[in-house]
Parts: sequence; C-alpha cells; structure tokens
Amino acid sequence: MEEKPVTPHAAPMLDEEGRLTYIGNDGRRYVVLGFPPDIDDATTERVMESLRGSSGLFNRIERLCQSWLAQVSSQDLPEHEALVLLLTTLETSLEDALDEPDDDPDGSASSG
Repeated sequence: MEEKPVTPHAAPMLDEEGRLTYIGNDGRRYVVLGFPPDIDDATTERVMESLRGSSGLFNRIERLCQSWLAQVSSQDLPEHEALVLLLTTLETSLEDALDEPDDDPDGSASSG
C-alpha cells in the first residue's frame, strides 16, 4: 500500500535532541533531518530563524505544488508518481541553477 505525503501543520522546530521536526496533518511528529554534529548552537539558531521567517513563502510554495499535482494527476499519472516527477524536476532544476554562474542576478537578460 502506497503512503500518501504528509502535510506539515506547523513550522519545523528543533526537538530536545537537536533534530528538525514538524507535526503532520495526521498528528504525528516527523523528523526532517539531524544537523551534523559539527554545527554549533549559533549556526543552528540562524538556520531555524531562517526557516521560521520563511514559513509564509513555504506555505505558498506548498499550495502551488498541491495545485500543480491536482492539475497533472490523472489515471495515466497517479498522484504519487506526479509528486515524484515534481520533486525530481525541482531538484534537478535547482541543482542546475546552483551550478550556473550568476551572471544576471535579477534575471532581466533575455536568453537566445
């Protein structure tokens, strides 16, 4: 049986063991990742503040992704497969963008 993705109900937070966690729409707590042991408390706090500060943006991205899934999911492309396609495509696109030199930081240059 396929597991459906869990929607976070709250911004991620650090638990008592220093792991990044969130509560899902099913009421369970999920561990997102553990910070490497060489990251100090100040770095951890900066990362957490950044995550908390961008929760509105994250919620917007999540709504857009849900909308995309609703539009492309079909009998030929089940929702789980559409999700895998979306995440893989985003990962590839974002990795490619990180690998490219930032010659045009505002994106105003035309291509072609």
